[in-house]
Amino acid sequence: MNQPRQRGPIASVLIGIWDAMNFTRRLILNILFFGLLLMLLAGLMSAQMSGKRSAPVLERSTLVLAPEGRLVEQYSIDPLSRAAAEALGDERGAEIQLRDLLRVLDEAKDDKRVERVLLRVDRMQFSGYASIREVAEALAKLRASGKQIVAFGESFDQGQYLLAAQANEVYLDPMGGILLEGLGRYRQYYREALQDKLGVDVHLFKVGEYKSAAEPYVLDAASPEAKEADLFWMNDVWQRYLADIAKVRKLDPQKLAASIDTLAADISAAQGDLAKYALQQKLVDGLKTAEEIEDLLTERGVADEDSETGYRQVSFRAYLAHLQMQSGLADFSSDPGVAVVVAEGDIAGGEQPPGSVGGESTAELLREAREDDSVKALVLRVDSPGGEVFASEQIRREVVALKKAGKPVVVSMGDLAASGGYWISMNADRIYADPSTITGSIGIFGVIPTIPRTLQKVGVHTDGVGTTKYAGSFDISRPLAPEGGQVFQSVIEKGYRDFTGRVSQARKRPVAEIDAVARGRVWSGAQAKERGLVDALGGLQTAIEDAAQRVKLGKPGEYRVRYIEHQGTPFERWFGGFVRSGLGRAVFNYSDLARAMLTRALPQTAQDLRILERSLQPQPGGAPIRALAYCFCGF
Repeated sequence: MNQPRQRGPIASVLIGIWDAMNFTRRLILNILFFGLLLMLLAGLMSAQMSGKRSAPVLERSTLVLAPEGRLVEQYSIDPLSRAAAEALGDERGAEIQLRDLLRVLDEAKDDKRVERVLLRVDRMQFSGYASIREVAEALAKLRASGKQIVAFGESFDQGQYLLAAQANEVYLDPMGGILLEGLGRYRQYYREALQDKLGVDVHLFKVGEYKSAAEPYVLDAASPEAKEADLFWMNDVWQRYLADIAKVRKLDPQKLAASIDTLAADISAAQGDLAKYALQQKLVDGLKTAEEIEDLLTERGVADEDSETGYRQVSFRAYLAHLQMQSGLADFSSDPGVAVVVAEGDIAGGEQPPGSVGGESTAELLREAREDDSVKALVLRVDSPGGEVFASEQIRREVVALKKAGKPVVVSMGDLAASGGYWISMNADRIYADPSTITGSIGIFGVIPTIPRTLQKVGVHTDGVGTTKYAGSFDISRPLAPEGGQVFQSVIEKGYRDFTGRVSQARKRPVAEIDAVARGRVWSGAQAKERGLVDALGGLQTAIEDAAQRVKLGKPGEYRVRYIEHQGTPFERWFGGFVRSGLGRAVFNYSDLARAMLTRALPQTAQDLRILERSLQPQPGGAPIRALAYCFCGF
């Protein structure tokens, strides 16, 4: 009779580990399955309960506008991560869409249930002054409608203060402060570190003496041309900023500018008290704590014992959710309207996530608008420093295709629409920009580092053979031969001719006139309009109304406005709704296990590769040269 084969000790251990892993896997899958089932049932119950609730906005409510995070054109964080972070109260990396903030301000203006607004912008971050001025204009309209705006902050930076200043009353915490210091743009320069210390030789090829994007890699300080161009547009933006503050605060612009020159002496006279200094300069109307602001609003509004602040209020998020619920069915409507496509971030080839611009992914959105019969006109909202030339050209071609299909295209420039950002804009039927938009930078550059000296420092040498003298010419471990540099420069010059030639054709002006305002130079929106690169000054709403008028859709409110963008999977949308519900917040706020599982399971937003790193990535077809239309401009 055969005896069963005896297992060795090692085999027994391995089999035991395998069985334990199988058990653990089945256990985890079962827990996840039943957990999702529980959340689904809870979500359905929450939805039924929420449907029975009364409207979230009661009579004589105070709208509390206290968004936290970075003001963006489009979310760059996926819906699942965004909803989970919101439920857990994690504001790191939080974002507020400009369109949402403008919508809330516009609706509150005519909402009789909203009696006043508490404005808290001291926890917002901004990337430029064009979007700030657009919000400021919406606040001015709200104030003009008769709604009282009370602004409060623990402290304000310059961008935050421009919004706070739009209020009827501006209050600052006694321990806070405001410093209007001017605009500055300083960068690090790496030539000595790269070339002298590390032995990296960076070869720069460009057209245009003002195309300064890659200067930090080949110089130790900014070129005179870069300083001249930067100071020119920055002074324009700064003078407009001072004029905006002076107008709303009823101050003299010259005296306001002069007060900055005496900043040190004035603060010393206030004994270093920045809050007292702000009050003396009439930048604020009083000094109050958050508790005193709550008492003030309770006195002026309606007391509410159930409210944490003591007065009847509705938050920004709750008010926005209420508006979205009211208009939820509009997204499925086939009524004719205007589509908006957002191009925000660096321009790169292929498919790119929201928060960046993909040559293929953004072109696909434009193609969707072209093929949608309900879309009669399109607004391309551009907030981009540019990037890869070919990816920019892919998007530009779709703009042209839309126009050929009989659908007008209007560009609305945000904070920044420079270099490649201008490339994708130039063929629009009309280009709008804010006076403080940063645009232009019509120029091309290419850069390639070579590292043979770096390798020699550690005893590594490169050698071999090639069938021609150009074989391996662009290998960064070898010195760049003069002939290789000549090829690179020729490609860049051709790219510049393409750029200026296309601008010339799109703007219907001679190439020589375009070249005179190009050569990589950056302009403010107002300066660009004076030079014919922009058609008119205005914000996103102005551009949408223009597009609607071109196809005779009627007045605002008579046509549909739809954003064409990635909407997330059905599960992401359901999960986002669940975690925002009362039950979802309770589950994720008070469950350490849920917090830990969520932190590990949700996808993380990958950091974008730096533009210069992308320039070294292999291209389809193996072409070693990549032309870039990029602008390291802004604040």
